[in-house]
Amino acid sequence: MKRALLFLTMCGMLFLVARPMPAQEHEGKPEAAGAAKSEKEESFAEKHETELKIANFAILALLLGYFLGKNAGPFFAGRSASIRKDLDDSLKQSQEAQARAAAVEQRISQLESEIAALRAESEKELQAEGDRVAKHTAEEIAKIQSHAEQEIASAGKAARMELRRHAAELAMTLAEAKVRDRMTSEAQESLVKGFVQNLQ
Repeated sequence: MKRALLFLTMCGMLFLVARPMPAQEHEGKPEAAGAAKSEKEESFAEKHETELKIANFAILALLLGYFLGKNAGPFFAGRSASIRKDLDDSLKQSQEAQARAAAVEQRISQLESEIAALRAESEKELQAEGDRVAKHTAEEIAKIQSHAEQEIASAGKAARMELRRHAAELAMTLAEAKVRDRMTSEAQESLVKGFVQNLQ
């Protein structure tokens, strides 16, 4: 505020100095003296008009240079610092983007090898699972076969025992029939007598 007021005051003074003074009538002086004085003033203003304009311009230029030098330096320094900071930020972001792009390209280049490794691992796991299933199936088949063989052996043993029992029954029936056919009343009495004698 003070600077602006000082600037306006200086500009006003320059305007007053640069303005040619008009011829004024002074009270109590004769008209001839006033006319001579105004002619002098007019001739001085006309003669030195260019010098006064140059002086006014020089003073104005000095004042403008002073205020611009005082205020423009920090302004342009701050502006250049801001631009430098923006450039550094953009350079940093560009480097980060390039690093991310390089990482993505590296991942893409490694993607085929990762896919091949995953495929090989899945095939290996599938083979291991198939082997495990085959082994488990073979064990189950062996158990079922062993159980079936045990049942067959048990059924064969039971059938053989049944066959022997049936054969024994048939043999007893045949023997009984043969004994009855051969048994006469005399043979029965002889057997009874022999049995009684053995008891005594």
